[in-house]
Amino acid sequence: MIYEIHTPTFPLNQFIECLIYYEGASFEHSVDRLLPNGDTEILIDFTDTPQYIYDNNSLKEIQACHNVWASGLRTEPITIPSGNNSRMMVIMCKKGMAYTFFPFPMDEISDCVLDADLIWGTSFAYLREKLFETKEIRRMFEVTEDFLIRNFLGSSVLNPCVEYALNEIIHRPDQVSLSRLNEKIGYSQKHFIGMFKRQVGVTPKAYLKIMRFQKAINEIERSGKISWTDLSQDCGFYDQAHFINDFKLFSGFTPEQYLKQKGDLVNYVPVG
Repeated sequence: MIYEIHTPTFPLNQFIECLIYYEGASFEHSVDRLLPNGDTEILIDFTDTPQYIYDNNSLKEIQACHNVWASGLRTEPITIPSGNNSRMMVIMCKKGMAYTFFPFPMDEISDCVLDADLIWGTSFAYLREKLFETKEIRRMFEVTEDFLIRNFLGSSVLNPCVEYALNEIIHRPDQVSLSRLNEKIGYSQKHFIGMFKRQVGVTPKAYLKIMRFQKAINEIERSGKISWTDLSQDCGFYDQAHFINDFKLFSGFTPEQYLKQKGDLVNYVPVG
């Protein structure tokens, strides 16, 4: 399997976490449940075979994705192919920073997957064709980075209040109080929620829940013996009942079920 990660340079690194190229993956399972992680991605598929999204329960095909598509921030899990026999480039946006690449408010793509031509016309189709002609992976990263800078990095500036709230929620989800955060920001609650939704995709409360869930997921990966009561407190949940409810909402599993079901990759759970 080939799996390479590229971290872009300034100024793109303000908005893009990384570019990922992979091919030749081989897993024993064929279907994964991807858990909400606060991310927005643009995916370029170099095969001609559609990539399907499946119903979380029945695993029946509910949507086909072709060539290039965007996957918005999620508040619920999504069931997707495990990546067997795929050849793809993934443009991983920084958390809360994808807005500069989209021609509409980010809440319009939350919990959605849209083909790129419906969003940007033929521009990403052009990039895909150019990458097809590029032999070296290093050069593919350079071409993608140049394309993104030339086409999207203009005058978009993150509202400093939203940026402050994002940083607090991402880095201190177990300590953040939204009421105190709102007091520091100074806007009315309604106005701030609207700004945050347009630029990030969901309300501050919803994003905080996702980040607390992500803290729990990563703590589970690091821990040996787990106390669910301690874990829920350490991740900022009100109590263990709220922790279990949110965990099941975001993953489809109770914490105990998740521990038995999870695979080697964080946020990807084999389900078929």
